[in-house]
Parts: sequence; structure tokens; C-alpha cells
Amino acid sequence: MINGNIFRDAIISGANNICLQKQEINDLNIFPVPDGDTGTNMSMTISAAAREIKNMKDVDISQVAAKAASAMLRNARGNSGVITSIIFRGFAKGLAGKQEATGKDLTNALGIGVEDAYKAVTKPTEGTILTVARMAYEEGVHTLESDLDEIYVWSKVVEAASEALELTPKFLPVLKKAGVVDAGGKGLLEIFKGMQSVFASGEIIKFEEEKDEAEVTTDNFGSAVAQYDEVINFTYCTEFIVGRNSEVTKTPDELREFLVTIGDCVVVVDDEEIIKVHVHTDNPGVALQNGLEYGQLLTVKVENMREQHKAAGGSEHSEPKINVAEPVEEIGFVAVAAGEGLKDLFKDMGCNYVVSGGQSMNPSTDDILEAILATPAKNVIVLPNNKNIVMAAEQAVDMVNDRNVYVIKTRTVAQGLTALINYEDGSSVEENIEIMTESTKNVVTGQVTFAARDSEFGGKKIKEGEIIGLEDGRLSICEKTSQKALLKLCKNIIKKNASFVTLIYGEDITEEEAKAVHEIIQAKYDNVDITLVKGDQPVYYYIVGVEY
Repeated sequence: MINGNIFRDAIISGANNICLQKQEINDLNIFPVPDGDTGTNMSMTISAAAREIKNMKDVDISQVAAKAASAMLRNARGNSGVITSIIFRGFAKGLAGKQEATGKDLTNALGIGVEDAYKAVTKPTEGTILTVARMAYEEGVHTLESDLDEIYVWSKVVEAASEALELTPKFLPVLKKAGVVDAGGKGLLEIFKGMQSVFASGEIIKFEEEKDEAEVTTDNFGSAVAQYDEVINFTYCTEFIVGRNSEVTKTPDELREFLVTIGDCVVVVDDEEIIKVHVHTDNPGVALQNGLEYGQLLTVKVENMREQHKAAGGSEHSEPKINVAEPVEEIGFVAVAAGEGLKDLFKDMGCNYVVSGGQSMNPSTDDILEAILATPAKNVIVLPNNKNIVMAAEQAVDMVNDRNVYVIKTRTVAQGLTALINYEDGSSVEENIEIMTESTKNVVTGQVTFAARDSEFGGKKIKEGEIIGLEDGRLSICEKTSQKALLKLCKNIIKKNASFVTLIYGEDITEEEAKAVHEIIQAKYDNVDITLVKGDQPVYYYIVGVEY
């Protein structure tokens, strides 16, 4: 039987193992673009869970699974990280109420996660992490017909995952052509292998965590959007997490309604296992006592904001305050973007909050959640602006209970800008969602960046550091300079019927360089207005958005 201590160690071992293999997994990326790599995203996702469960001792396996799943959900990064978190959410569901788990319990729980992961992906593709998870589960079910031993069953799950990984190039020709297996599938296999080490021999695979990886835990809840307000209304900043009692019929909404009566800056976020609370109040004890009506207190933090500011040399008329807004306006917007220029542009176009992130830096679900809570609107529209951030944004939708959240699946910054431009003040939220979504289908995005690794394109070898051009994510150009790549890219994507073109230049391009190439492009395409924008984005020298 697998108890809570063993399952805790297994998850930690799985996290350590993928951290050890992180770079190898990153190197499996088919295209040489510098992006939020799979190994990095998956390792950060499960490492957050490992940190939160490491001090849990002698508790039921259900509690370990629930806490790990909750941490992974909040800290999921990139599509691969989100899918991994959903698979482990399956363990939490399947092991709920259990003190220990058999091989059958583990297999059934894995099956729940696999089914939920397939449902979460709009168009599931075989030859990916989904295939590896599914085939591993199916072998687990088959093994149970002849042997119920949990160690043996999991060993067959790992064996099947390994075999499935080798089959991924047969499902996806692009993998076969590149001579690699699927990176997400490889990451999941390494996690499963790390777990197997504990199940089989009790040995946790060791890894010394890198210091530069951000530690995202419940301890810094809300800190990313903290700022100073003008007046201290209440003395104590009170944060706590409640482990939910399944027998309690009261809802988190009722807790939130009560907290509003004794303080301000109220945030109540919940899932099936926990309720996370932030409130400024003069009566922290009363807040905690009311929280206890929903279950046990897992963490508590109370800080005197007046004393903090006296110590910091501030006046009593300013306080550190989480930038949480009451949903009083009808509609608000959250966007994801990297680069001060792009952030300013999105704000100028009406975004209430811009989350730092993009292709090379995928924000977590919690990062997006905090931005949603910082938006003072009953209806919040989220623009992920990157295909690898869409799923993380979608996971935040069900974590908010005091406002409606909608995710428009913008896959590029250019699509995000077009969506905002097409917002109509006089239309309903539902009508705007439809209008904005449709508008993104009329956008072609070009990007100029550099090759992050050696690769091959169209029979031509691309060396690390060479300049490449992408058309809607498809590698189409390889050149020696960013200007040459941009001009070729524009030739491919700017057609006669283009209605509007936005040229965004990055932090590595000077204003003089940008103006010079803008003049060349405008002279070539005098039938369309081309707007030059200082985006300051990293990694991408130029982003071109063409609206038709």
C-alpha cells in the first residue's frame, strides 16, 4: 500500500528527476525559436507542489494528493505544465478520502487525470504528452487483470509511458522529420520514473534546486500585485488558507460577504480542497474564527501595516495594499505582454492590468489569477497573446467566484491588439467576446528572432544565433540580419488587401534602425498605413501584425 509519506516522497522525487532532465527536454523542441521551454515549464509546475508538501508528515495520501494538485494548478506554466497539473488533479480526485492507495487506486486516479486532460485540450493531438499519459494508463488497467501489486503495476505504467514516448514520432510526422520524441511526453515519463524510484526502493532522486527559479508558494499570495495606497483604513493585513471540510455546506461566497463587513481588500479564492483568503481588518481574530467554520487553518499570516510603514519611514497615511479591486465596473481587460512599450500600449488601449510574460517567460495560472482579481470589473476578458499561455489562463477561470472571466484565445500580441481595437462600447459582453474573437481570425503575425539552437529548415541547416522569420509561428525565413529577415517577412505577409499593419520593434533595435526600416516598408506598401510602435519586447527584434 502507498501511504501519504511514500506518495509525498514520490512526487518530490518526480520533481527532482525532471529538474535533472530539464535541459535535455528543452532541447527536444522541434523549432529553434527561443521560447518558454517544455522542460522548464513542467519542472517549475511540479516543483511548486514538491515545496508545498515537503513538510507534510504522517497524513493520509488523499491530503498529500490534494495539496500537491492545488499547488500545481496555481503554478502551472505553459500548456505542458497545465496538462501535467490536470493529470495530478486526477490523483487528487481518485485518491480522495483514502488513507493509502493500492495499485488499482493509483491506476484509476491516473485514468481520471488522463480523461480530464483530453477534455481540457480543444483539439487533442496524438503524439504528445496526452498519448504518453493515455497509453501508460491503459497498460496499468491491463496489468491489473493479472497482478494487483502497486509497485509492479506502477512499473508497468512507467514501461508503457517509455514505449509510448518512442511511438510519438509515428503519430506526428514533424517529430519524425526532426528525429526527436515529444518533449512533454518525455517530461511526464521522467516524473513517473522519479516516482517509481520511491515506490520500488524508497529512494528519492536528489536535486539541488537552482537559485534563480522563482519560488511561487502560498506564502507570497498577492505579493505580485502589492502596492501602496493613500490611506490606512484597517490595521492588520490578514492572510490564511483553510483546508476545506467536505461536510460544511456554507460556500466561500458567504465567507467573502462576511469579510467585507469587517474590512476591505477582500480576496477569497477557492478550489475543492482549499480556500485562500486575504483581508485588511482591525479584527484578524474574528476573520480567522469565521474561516474555521469552513475547515482547518493550514497557514496564517497577520501583519501590522501601520508599524511596517513607521519602520520603513513612511507615513501612517500610506499602506502596503494588495491591488485587489471590487468588481464595480461592467467590464475590464487583462493582457499578457513582455516589454515596457507593449505594456504601456495595452494599458493605453484599455487594459486594466498587464501580466509580464510571453514566449520566453510563461506566467503561471496564479500570476494571471492575481491580475484578474486586480481588475475592478464584474466581467474580465483575458488576452493571453501566446499559444503557450492560453491553457494557463483558462485554468484561472474557475478559480474566481466574484466576477465572470472570459479568455479570448489570442495566440500573438498582434491578435491581442486587434481584439482590443475591435471592442465595441455599446455591445454586450457576450457580443464583444464574439466580435473580438472573430477579429483575431483576420490577423497574420510575423516575428523576427534568432535561432536558439542548431536546427534544419527546408533542407537547409540553421545555426544557433542566425536570424529567422516566422509566419504565424511557422518558420519561413533564415537570414544574416534582422532587417533582411523583416523585409522578406513583410513581402510574404503584407498583401494588397491588407487594411492595417503594426510594426513593433524590440529592446535590441534602436529607434534609428526602426525608423529607417519603417520608411522602407511604408514606401513599398503605400496602399496601407503602417504604424511603428516601440515595444521593448525581449527576444523578438520585430513583430509585424497585418490585419485584413
